[in-house]
Amino acid sequence: MRVDVDGVPELDGLSFATTGERVLALAAPRALFRAAAGLLRIRHGELRTSGLSPLQAVSQRVAASAPVDAPLPPSWKAEEYVSWSARLAGHGKDDAHALTRDAFRLLKADGMRGRKIRQLSLEARRALVIAAALATGAKTLLLEDPLRGLSEEEARQLARHIVRATAGVQLVVFASRASLASPLAIDADEAMVIDGTRVVAQGAPAEIAARERSYAVRVQGETAEFARAVQRRGARIEGGGALFTVDLGDTLRVNDLLDAAAVSGAVVLELSPLSLAFS
Repeated sequence: MRVDVDGVPELDGLSFATTGERVLALAAPRALFRAAAGLLRIRHGELRTSGLSPLQAVSQRVAASAPVDAPLPPSWKAEEYVSWSARLAGHGKDDAHALTRDAFRLLKADGMRGRKIRQLSLEARRALVIAAALATGAKTLLLEDPLRGLSEEEARQLARHIVRATAGVQLVVFASRASLASPLAIDADEAMVIDGTRVVAQGAPAEIAARERSYAVRVQGETAEFARAVQRRGARIEGGGALFTVDLGDTLRVNDLLDAAAVSGAVVLELSPLSLAFS
């Protein structure tokens, strides 16, 4: 899959599949969320939600998205904004009203319904955009970094509301990283850690967080020889091209990776513990 932003490739060569009902997509470029939400054109390849392209999924109310800090009309009332989201998704006036009421109730946000958007806190605005996605009636919700910039208490509260409000629908949360103690991580049945063009880890959040001796390694030069040198030292290595996932096991150190690079003629450009995706 390739996605360009202003003519420059931001995603190129990424391939993945997930069958989870509650998924965390961590460390991915923002272009992946925007492509999945139908906000960016996919230049090559395809991206499917329940078998549909992003635009088809949105138009058929299969998927809806909640971008982080989306532009909002400050003079509108919160209820008006959510109701219009339901109407634009194709619901009639009465159904839109019912969906709007349910979205606020599920998010424990009834108190903001009559308030103007300019009066809302950051946490409330994040909840508002999620309510607008809920009110479409979509079966899959794509959320972009909903907890970013919130205090620990605000993040925990909003995360609890999100988990409760989205019960029974598929949920994909895109974020740079996640707290393993967050209700979103506890609720997730699958997490993916994405480094540019490759998924470097995929599985249960707790399993990935426990991989403290596993690293995503980006190298340049003699990459095939680097992989062989790492294997000779007893590490487990996966991947190819310029990006690998290396499990050091119980005895190797990071310096052993650097030594393998020096011996093979490769240069280590990036070295990131997989567990850093969880704080």
